[in-house]
Amino acid sequence: MALRHPLVPPVHGHPLIAPPGDGPRAEDILGHEFARPELLAEALTHRSAVIGVRLSRGRTARRSGAGSNERLEFIGDRVLGLLVAEWLAERFPDEQEGELGRRLAHLVAQPVLASVAEAIGLAATLSVAPGEARAGVKRLATVLADAMEAVIGAIYLDGGIAPARNFVRLAWRTDMETQAAPPKDAKTALQEWAQARGLPLPAYLVAGREGPPHAPRFRIEVTVAGQTGIGTGTAKRVAEQEAASDLLAKLA
Repeated sequence: MALRHPLVPPVHGHPLIAPPGDGPRAEDILGHEFARPELLAEALTHRSAVIGVRLSRGRTARRSGAGSNERLEFIGDRVLGLLVAEWLAERFPDEQEGELGRRLAHLVAQPVLASVAEAIGLAATLSVAPGEARAGVKRLATVLADAMEAVIGAIYLDGGIAPARNFVRLAWRTDMETQAAPPKDAKTALQEWAQARGLPLPAYLVAGREGPPHAPRFRIEVTVAGQTGIGTGTAKRVAEQEAASDLLAKLA
């Protein structure tokens, strides 16, 4: 298995961003040469592309998402959390669990995942159904964040923890270095934002739940001032934090 640093020079200060021109090569963007390229292909496949293929072949579209990047997203979510937690413990040796936890929650939340994916040009490499592509699905924060977790999972399964760590520390470098003080808990920050403007408190709604009972995945929506934030997670509190972060980014 060959591991290498990105072959393209930094652009606009980001260490992994692809240069302009013809379509970027996914492995160059990620800085990892895959021994099992099928993992990369799966990581870059949105469920709409899988369903579209089934329909074109006259098969009934299933809701399982099998063949899409959802399983790799599940793995990548855990790998990212471990690697960022490890990095934070190294970088802030004097901080306690609460402060480190707030930093971690911010760095692995949907808005940061989506912004990193956008910065390195991951959207251009995604495979989605033609209709979804025309609708701009590749630019949705939820799709970009899910794909980012999936490629981290793919790198981990292909090469182990070292190349996954290498990728995360390059891709998240700017976000890590600009985080001077521990950020506020997203739900607390959103509540304070609403109270400061005399608005009703944020209203959280469970908009969906997928997966088996032992490994559920929740979709939470939060609404304030007529705007809505969306978050997903394996626990309601995680999904609520992501939804609050997503809405705070919109309100800002």
